[in-house]
Amino acid sequence: MNRFSGLLDGPYALYVRTLLEVRADNLRKHMSRRDVGASAIELAIITAVVGLVALTLALVIKTVVQNNSKQIQKLNP
Repeated sequence: MNRFSGLLDGPYALYVRTLLEVRADNLRKHMSRRDVGASAIELAIITAVVGLVALTLALVIKTVVQNNSKQIQKLNP
């Protein structure tokens, strides 16, 4: 006895097929847009700039804390 007979004709199979068709249609629609790549590059550049600013700020904070730590240690014999 085949347990999978009629499996592809049931309501779940219809749901899965419909879901896949909608997703494939959305993918085709998004792939046809030419400006998606440009916005991805812009987003990557903005992310890189924000990352560099955060790294610079972290280094400045670290330097200030280390310098002030040395001054405080000099005050406490």
